[in-house]
Amino acid sequence: MDAWTLHWLEASGSLAELRNELNEEFEVAYRAIARRMPPPRLDVLIQRLPGETIAQLGLVGRAYRSTMFSMTLDPDNPNFAASLKGGAVHRHIVHEVHHCLRMAGPGYGWTLGEALISEGLAGQFVQHVIGSEPEPWERALGLEALQAAPVSLSELEATYYDHSAWFFGAGDKPRWLGYALGYQMVRCWLASVGEVDAETWVNVSARDILAVAVESGLVTHNLRHRQSPVGDVEL
Repeated sequence: MDAWTLHWLEASGSLAELRNELNEEFEVAYRAIARRMPPPRLDVLIQRLPGETIAQLGLVGRAYRSTMFSMTLDPDNPNFAASLKGGAVHRHIVHEVHHCLRMAGPGYGWTLGEALISEGLAGQFVQHVIGSEPEPWERALGLEALQAAPVSLSELEATYYDHSAWFFGAGDKPRWLGYALGYQMVRCWLASVGEVDAETWVNVSARDILAVAVESGLVTHNLRHRQSPVGDVEL
């Protein structure tokens, strides 16, 4: 794990009893990425913040820039133990590493469409390198439900949008809509292009994926009233 430096921020709570297990999770993620491409040089902030994570997991990741991301953990959360044993930690690490890789190239994105695609690429990248199943938020809405209520291209081109509404279900939008839509956009693109190399996994143009999303019925050129899709949210 030569390319990553782990920084243990423990003023808000010790992680000493979990350090060995967490180091193993980082090793799993590092090796998985190394099989596909050279892991990028990164600083990783690891901290314990009760109540500041995804409640269903007891952890959350955040990419800050191309060279740094954080993993925030809440071992007191009743769901954290299952996340640690079930691989959620190393999957989240891979997800955040992809964000950092993309930030070093085209960037996370300034528009809603670019953000959807960055999240979809990161989710599909996890499955590509780990061989895992889609996360609950990536399958919160299925392809048919999303095709039944396609989003307009003009809406995806907006630079001012409510990120919390699209990704976390604030307002009238279903929870995790953005994650599910981005996942399906990238899934359709991958199906259309076949095997892609490491550089493409990171640097593919959002415009290329949006073009396939239009052909796949997930996005429409028509500006019209859009009903929210209804799906089975598992968490």
